[in-house]
Amino acid sequence: MGFTIGSSRGIREIRSGSRRRGRTTECTAVAEYTGLWGWDAVPGARAAAGVCSCGDRRCGAPGAHPLAFAGEVHAGATLDEVSRAWGEFPGASVLLPVGRAFDVLDVAEPAGRRALVRLERMGLPLGPVTATPDGRAQFFVAPGAAEELPQLLYRMGWDDADLDLRALGRGAHLTAPPSDHGGLGPVSWLRPPALETAGRPPEARLLLGTLAYICHRSTL
Repeated sequence: MGFTIGSSRGIREIRSGSRRRGRTTECTAVAEYTGLWGWDAVPGARAAAGVCSCGDRRCGAPGAHPLAFAGEVHAGATLDEVSRAWGEFPGASVLLPVGRAFDVLDVAEPAGRRALVRLERMGLPLGPVTATPDGRAQFFVAPGAAEELPQLLYRMGWDDADLDLRALGRGAHLTAPPSDHGGLGPVSWLRPPALETAGRPPEARLLLGTLAYICHRSTL
């Protein structure tokens, strides 16, 4: 028996046999994000065989965008509140709005893993880091990084380098573990959230030099 994502304005069958598991796992994860880490969350679309649950056959980001008819679950929401909200959209992925509690520095996963080891050895402050099934590592940093990135790279002398490095800011959404991203598989943590950093991620400038250097070395 299949399950659906959406409401009367947007319903599409996605996957069989996982309704109960999806609700339990995703509601628990969302309640942790909102109640423990202080992040907003929003139900997102999912994809199967490249087809997005939003129902738009021309969707530009299948399985990787918020459901247009779903409201956000705000920071501080309890498990009961999350369960009620997510129960309206069974099977929805968990998306975190970027640009509020954090921005994101996004690099290729191999470079991100090497940078993470080096940053930890240097004793620099670090926030959460995710790994996506399409091979990206996403470092949580303080809000404002996306707007400041060009100037920061200029100051560090990396503005004219061909770097596989970008910043995500306000208006973007990050697929959160354990949700599937774009039908490619689940997102995972390279570095999980911690109480001391989830609400106060590091400034981008503290990580950017190392990330830029390793991204640059990866292209040589």
